[in-house]
Formats: sequence, structure tokens, C-alpha cells
Amino acid sequence: MDFLFPKCTSFRGSLHLLILVLMFASGSTSFSYIQASGENCKAKDISADYEHCRIHPDGVHNLDCYRKYNSKGLKDCTWEPGINATEKKYTVITQFKNRCKIYRNITGFYQQIPLFSTNGNLSVKVFENTETTKCTQAIFQGSPVDLLRCGPPNNVSFHRPSGGLHVNVSWPKEDERYITSFSVRYKVLGSSSWNEAQISSQSGNRVENLTSSLVYNVQVRCVTSRSCPQCPWSKVYTVPSALTVQPAIVHFQYDDIPQKRGCRMVFITWKFSAKGMYDGFTVSVGKVSGEPPLEHINTSEPEIRLILSYSAYRLNIRAYNNVSISPAASHTVLQRQDTADVGNGRLNVTVHNNSSFTIHWKDDMSKKYVCYSVEWWKNGHPALYRSFYQDTKYYRTLSSLPEPLEPYKRYSIAFLTRPNKQTCNMKHVNNSESTYGTTQFYLTEGSPVGAPSNVSSLNVSAHSVVLMWSSIPEEELRGFLLGYIIHYTEYSHRWTSVDHNTTVDPAFNSFELEGLKSGQAYQVQMSAFTSAGAGVRSAPVFFKTDTKGHSNPKDFYLAFGVVVIVLIIGSPFIKRVSTVLWPSVPDPASSSAVQKIDRPGLLELLESAANLSNEDWDTKSLQIIEKEVVTPTATSPSVASMLPLISATEDEGDSSEMTWDWTHGDRASESRDLPPEASANTFLDAHRTAPPSSHVVLPSDYTTMEMFQQLIPADPVVPPATGGKPEEFPLVRLGSNYVRQFSTSPTSDSEMSTIL
Repeated sequence: MDFLFPKCTSFRGSLHLLILVLMFASGSTSFSYIQASGENCKAKDISADYEHCRIHPDGVHNLDCYRKYNSKGLKDCTWEPGINATEKKYTVITQFKNRCKIYRNITGFYQQIPLFSTNGNLSVKVFENTETTKCTQAIFQGSPVDLLRCGPPNNVSFHRPSGGLHVNVSWPKEDERYITSFSVRYKVLGSSSWNEAQISSQSGNRVENLTSSLVYNVQVRCVTSRSCPQCPWSKVYTVPSALTVQPAIVHFQYDDIPQKRGCRMVFITWKFSAKGMYDGFTVSVGKVSGEPPLEHINTSEPEIRLILSYSAYRLNIRAYNNVSISPAASHTVLQRQDTADVGNGRLNVTVHNNSSFTIHWKDDMSKKYVCYSVEWWKNGHPALYRSFYQDTKYYRTLSSLPEPLEPYKRYSIAFLTRPNKQTCNMKHVNNSESTYGTTQFYLTEGSPVGAPSNVSSLNVSAHSVVLMWSSIPEEELRGFLLGYIIHYTEYSHRWTSVDHNTTVDPAFNSFELEGLKSGQAYQVQMSAFTSAGAGVRSAPVFFKTDTKGHSNPKDFYLAFGVVVIVLIIGSPFIKRVSTVLWPSVPDPASSSAVQKIDRPGLLELLESAANLSNEDWDTKSLQIIEKEVVTPTATSPSVASMLPLISATEDEGDSSEMTWDWTHGDRASESRDLPPEASANTFLDAHRTAPPSSHVVLPSDYTTMEMFQQLIPADPVVPPATGGKPEEFPLVRLGSNYVRQFSTSPTSDSEMSTIL
């Protein structure tokens, strides 16, 4: 080369470099070919070196060799390792037409063998643990003509819908275009008989009529064709039963986090009845408003802890295994209505129209946050949301709302802060935001269309009453409640009325109405009012205050109890005091002062009574008197239909006192007969001539009833038969309740009026 190109030294150097590169490449290729083709060996040497290796079920096994369509003479051999493999290095020895090849230090479970002829028999051996006494081997023998096949599949996955089985198969690349359908055979775990179904690649890969609660063994293979004369079965897959029941939530708890204002710890536990049939649980967490993302959290334990804001969230909890997923157990974490923030100035809302409003917050937020979100909703509806970035202003105007605002509807709004400054859209739901505050607003307020319900009066006294009521539902308020108005009307005895009203704080549901008049009837109605005015009134309620001085029944029972106790405990003391202060009056029957009046002296007594003087100061008389009840003549007025309590007021006055006639006896009493010793005419004359104030002087201070029975006739006097009419003669009847001796003259110490 130097002779041919003596002047081109640079070219000669380049040519030398090129030759070296070609030689290196040629050597590398030869080296690679030697590694791929293996080393030549002798059958005698192989028998001597590996005669201690034996075939064992726990050793290397399932050696299989085959060739693919258009594989250009290459054969693929695969095997599975043994249980006691100390090193994952294998030795493969092939024998074909008296030629031996050995492949050493194979670290996988696969080896390609080049065969350029299909005539003859092929023998392949795989050795494991060759350097130990536990060496095992696997043997394959066959004709290369019969080794053309498709499959088995690379990967098989299953899904179990109700009553069926979905089979997803992936094939080797060299087989994909030749396989158009495959077969699936299955049997119940523990059974000996197989059921086979052929599935087209376009059929949806589903096997029908399987029992969801049973466990199956499944194998898959391709359907043979000209390009795939052989289709071996795959390995046996165990398909667990389908999960058809949902987890049951047994406990949930929400706790505020002191270190993170506006966040709460949500702790949920559940149980699953299909024990041992699941691999774990997946919990899907998302906002009820629909704001993304929907986060999926896997857990192996039947419990989960989340850090969430005060927004509403929906959780779906499912159990899963490698073929199915159970129905979901749903739980909704409700929107927390933090009423403590309402009206405290942290948030303010200015409504412009039905599609635009501005939310204001304090300026201290911009130092820490720039990403925010706003949620607003009306009662009973899911929230709407809008997230935004704001780093300079302390307010944000939201326009082109997803839904227009409605008048007379109350809206709640929550302001959320997000610490992630990279994006204002959440990447994760768990521990990603906090609630800054909440407030409420109206597009347009109106007066209430409902009134307080269940209005009742309690503890009615002479001058006060306690009223109680139930609040108005929010949808009937149509605005912010500013208070209640109590309308009460006082009705007097003359059917006149006076109207009054008083205002009550909106936080109250009871109120003591004072300053009422005793014994009066009242009508009460209630209404609520907003900034738009007062609403409708409630149904009227009537009550009547107690009369003045009327004692409370409780006071009566208390006094009665005190009297009973005093009588029981102080009875001996009372008897002793009464004996000292009030001596007992002697019995008239046993008294020596009682004188029996003989009948012969009756006429003298009557004559003395007839001749008495009318002077009041020295007149002593005997009167026979009785009580006569006068029936009250006052009647109650009619009761008004509207105010039944007014007539009751008019009836309650001072009752007419009972009057007593001290001079006339009961004319309905039966007359008694006069004593036979007395003359009827003499007695009548004395009775007619004596003035009304005449009195009979008794001989002593005590007179027996027997004497008066003798003096006073019991039967009416029969008039003479000579023409007198009965009505012209007065009747003397015994109707006295008691007899008394008294004097109209000044009372002396010795003369005592006595009542018997």
C-alpha cells in the first residue's frame, strides 16, 4: 500500500483505520454468532458431565420448543424454573442430526435455537443447578415439521360482570395478524370437567352464563388455522368470584382541625361481608358541585381519613379484586353552614343583576394566597363554582353565571383558599383547600308569605302571658328575617277593643307579653318582617287574663298542705290553747239555770207579753226567727260568637248576697197544733194586739225547746164556723232555726244575750 501511494500518507492512515474497524466488526460478529450458536459438544462428554442431574417435579420443568410462522428456521424453547433453584443460570444442550450444541450461563427462561432443516428429530435438554448435587433437568423431543404454532398468549386478564366473564388477551407480535379468534375453557374450581367456548376477536370477548358467586379455572388458546397449525393452551388462571355486595358504612366522624382553620378531618369506617374475596378498597372522592378532579384512593384497610374543606363532598367506596369491583357504598359529606361567619365582615357580596355579583374579602389574604374558588348555591340545590387567580385586588366580580339568580331566593356563598400557586385548579381533593368564610345574599328581597306557626299562650297571669311560636320556613321568608310583630287586641266589657303591637328580636321563639289588664279577653296574632315589609298574620289565638287577687292553684295547694301539716303536728298545742282562752260552754240540759215552765203558767206569760211597752231601751223580747234564702235574679248575658271570653268576664262579678228574713218564718213549713190547755182565741188576740217589736220576757237566761213547743201552736187555727174566711186569719207555723233572748235596752253585766 505504501508503494502504491507513496505521497498520500494521510490517506494511508485513514485506510489503516478503516481496515481495523472492519476487522473489529468482523470479529464482533463472529463472537456474537458463537454465543448465539453455542459450542460444539460431544454426546459422550455430555453424558459424563451431567449424569448426576435427574428429572424431578420440583426441578426445572415445562420445557417446550416451537417455531413461528416466517421465523426463518429459528426455534424458541421456554421452560419454568424449579422450586429449589439456587442460581438463575441454566445450561441448554441441543442434539439434531448427530450434531451437539451447548449454551451455557443462560439467565432467562428462553433460548432460540437455529435449525435450517425440518428433517430429522430434535432433542433439547435444560439443566438447573449444574454445580450442585441437586441438579435437575427437563427434556423435549420432537420433529421440526410439527413445531409450527401460534401462542400461547403473552397476557390474559379477566373481568366479571354479572353472570358473565370478559376475557382480554394479548398475543405475541409475530402471531397477532394470524389469530382471528380464540377458545376459552373454564370449570368450577375443584371440578374435573371443562366447558369450552369459542370467542371471535370482534365479539366483545365475553363468556356468558357463569355464576357470579363461584370461583373458576380458565385457560385460553388460539383457534388453529393454516398459519397456526398448533395452538397450545395457556396456563391455568384462577378467576375469583364476582363482588356483588357493597361495603356497609358503620361510622363516620367530622372533627375540626385547630391548626388548619376552615378544614375538618373526615374519618369513615366500613365493613365488607365477602371476607377473603377482595384485594382491597378504592375510595373515590369528589366535590358535589362537580369541580374536578375525582380522586381515587386505594386502601387495604376498611377505613379512611381525609382532610377536607367545608364544601360538600361525595365519597364512593368499593371493594375490588383482580376480576371485579363491588357496587359502591356512597356517603355525602354535607356542606357545613358556618353561621358564625355570616355577617361578621369577613365576606360581603354585592349583587348587580341576575347574572353578575361581586365578592369582597379582607386584604390580609393576598399575603398568603393567590388562588381562590367561590361556591354558591340555593337551598336544596347543588353548588355552582368558579375558581380564579387574584394577586392584587381584594374583590372579584363574577359574571356570565352558569345559572341566573332568582328573586326572593336565599343564596349561600363560600370562599375557598388554595395554597398551591402553580395552578388554581386542584390537582388532588384530599388536603388541597380550606374554607375562608361563608355568607348569604338575595337578588331581591320580599315580604314573608308565611306566618309563625303553632302560636300558643302559656303561664297566663293577671297582667302577663308567655307566647311561644315556631319559625317560618326559609322559602316563605323571601328575605332576611329582621324580627316578629305581636299584634294583640284587648276586648272590654262593653264590646269595645283596643289594638296594640310590639316587636320581638328574630332570634326569639318565645316572649313574655306584660302590662295586660286583669280579667280581660285578648286576641293575639303574629307576623314576621324583612327589609321589604311585614308579612301575613298567623291565625288568631284567644286567652283571658286572671282576675285581680285570684290565687294561683299552686298557691292554694301549698297553703292547703301547710294547714294540714300544722293541724297534724300542732293539734295538742291548739287544744291546750283553746282550753285556756275559750272555756267550754255548759250543756243547757245539765245546767241548773234551766227552768221547766209548767203549763198552767202559760196564760200569764202570754198576758205579760201582750202588755209590754214599746220602748226599745228597756224592752226584752222573744223572737222566733229563721233564715230565708233569696234566689239571685241576675242572669248571664249571651255569649258572643267571636269572643267567648267576654261573657265570662261579665259573669264574674260580686255575687248577690244571701238575705235573711229575721221576722218571718218559712211559709212552706207545716203548722203544728196548739197545746190543749191554751185557748186559741186568747192566743190569737194577744198575737194581733201586740206590736211587731213586742217581746216575751223569759224568767231566766236559758229556755228549753220544750217550752217553745208548748207555747207555739203547730197547726193552723181553724176559724169559727160563723162566716170567717180562712185567709183572714194568720197562720202560726214553727219554722225557726233557733230561738234567742235579747234586749233592746242597754245591756248590763248581768244580762247576757244568749243564743241556743
